[in-house]
Amino acid sequence: MAEVSKAKDQNELLKLLGVGFGIAVTVGGTIGTGILRTPGPIAAELGNAWLIMGVWVLVSIYAIMGVLCAIELAVSVPMAGSWYVYAQRAFGDYIGFLTGITSWLGTVASLGFGSYTISEYIILLLPQLSSYLVPMAIAVLVLLTLFHTIGTAIGGRSQEILAAIKAVGLVAFVFACFIYGNNTETVSVEKVQHLASGGLLFGIIAAMQGIFYTFDGWHTAAYFSEENTDATNNLPKAMISGVLVIIGIYLLVNAAILYILPIEELANSKLAAADAIQKIFGEQSGRWVTLFLLISILGIMNTQVMMTPRTLFSMSRDGLFFKKAVAVNKGGSPVYALFITCLLSTTLILIGKETSGRLLDIATFYFVSAYALGFASLLRLRKKEPDLDRPYKVPFFPYLPWTMLLASIAFLVGSVVGDPNNSLYAILFLFLTYPLYLLLKKTQSRN
Repeated sequence: MAEVSKAKDQNELLKLLGVGFGIAVTVGGTIGTGILRTPGPIAAELGNAWLIMGVWVLVSIYAIMGVLCAIELAVSVPMAGSWYVYAQRAFGDYIGFLTGITSWLGTVASLGFGSYTISEYIILLLPQLSSYLVPMAIAVLVLLTLFHTIGTAIGGRSQEILAAIKAVGLVAFVFACFIYGNNTETVSVEKVQHLASGGLLFGIIAAMQGIFYTFDGWHTAAYFSEENTDATNNLPKAMISGVLVIIGIYLLVNAAILYILPIEELANSKLAAADAIQKIFGEQSGRWVTLFLLISILGIMNTQVMMTPRTLFSMSRDGLFFKKAVAVNKGGSPVYALFITCLLSTTLILIGKETSGRLLDIATFYFVSAYALGFASLLRLRKKEPDLDRPYKVPFFPYLPWTMLLASIAFLVGSVVGDPNNSLYAILFLFLTYPLYLLLKKTQSRN
C-alpha cells in the first residue's frame, strides 16, 4: 500500500491538473461501449433514422446546457466531489449525503459491470481463458486501483493517452464507414407507423434512457476542480471543449452506422459498430473491433476509478462518511476511498453480472437525479449565497437551469412510468438512505 499522509494538513489533494486533463477526463469518462452498443436497441425502439438522430441531438442539447450550469458550480465551489459538494452546500447534510452516496453507488455498479465486460472481450481474443472470467474481472479492477495509488500525475497522463486513442479510433471508424461503405437501405416507415400508434412516447423514453447513460460523464472534469492548477480559467475551456468533442463523435458515429446498416438489421444488432465494420471489411475485422472495445472500456474504467473516490473523500471531510476516507497519500490519491470503492465493486463482481447489470439500470436513475439536484443547487445558491464569488455565470439565468431541472424531472417521471420495476428499487433505496445517514452521523460523532 502506498504510504498514507498522517498529518491533517497533508490530507489535501494536489493541484496538478490542467486543460488537457479536463478535456481528456470528460471524453474518457463519457465515451465507452455505450456508443457502440446502444444504436441497436435504440433502433429497435424507434425504427426511424430521423427519430434516432433527433433523440441523440436532444440529449446532446441537454448535455451542453448541463455543462454550462455545471461550470458555474465548479468554479464557484471548486471542491472535489462535484454534485455532492453543490447539493450539500445548497441544501444541507442529508441532501448532500443522498446525492453523494447514490452517485457513488451508481459508478461503483458501473465499475463492476465494466470489469465483467472487459473480461468477456479478453476471452473473445483469448478463448483459452474462458474459465477465468470472474478472476480476470477482479484482477482488472484491482490492478487499476493499485495503479491509481501511485498518484494523480500519472493517473492524469494515462487518461489523456486513453482518451486520445478512443477519439482517434472512433473518428477512423466514421471515415471508414463513409469512404468504404454503401448505404444499403433507408428508413423503415412501417415500424414508425406501428410505434406511433402503439407507444412512440415510451419508445422515445426507453431510447433516451440508453442515451443518457451513454452521455453520463459530461460533467466529469468538475470532480477534479479542487486539483486544477487554475480552475477559473481551465474548467470552462475543458468542459465545453470536452462535451463538444463528445457530441460531434456521437452524432457522426450514429450517422455512419445508419449509413451502413439497414434499420431492420440495426434493430437486431447487439454491437452495431462491430457489425458495420464487419460488413465493410469482413469477419476478420472483428478482432480489431474487439481490441478497440477493450481500450474503450479500459479508458472509461480508468476515469471512474480515479473520479469516484473523490466523492467519498469530500463526504468524509464533511463528516458524512468514515473518517479514514479523507486520507491522501504523497502522490495525491485518496487511497482509502480508492480501496473502499474497489472492495464494493469487487463484491458486485462476485454477486454476478446479472445483478450488476440491474444495478446499472438503476444507476441511470441516480445519475439523472444527481443532475437534477445539481441544477436545483445552482438556483438555490444564487439566493442563499448572492455574494459568492462567481467567476463564470450560466447564461440565460434562471431560465436555463430551470429548463434543465424540469427536463431532468420529466425524464425521471417518464422512467418511473416506463420502467417501474427498476425505478421502484431506486426509489426504495432513496428511503433507506435517511436511516443510513443518521447511523453514519452517529458513528462519526463518537469517533
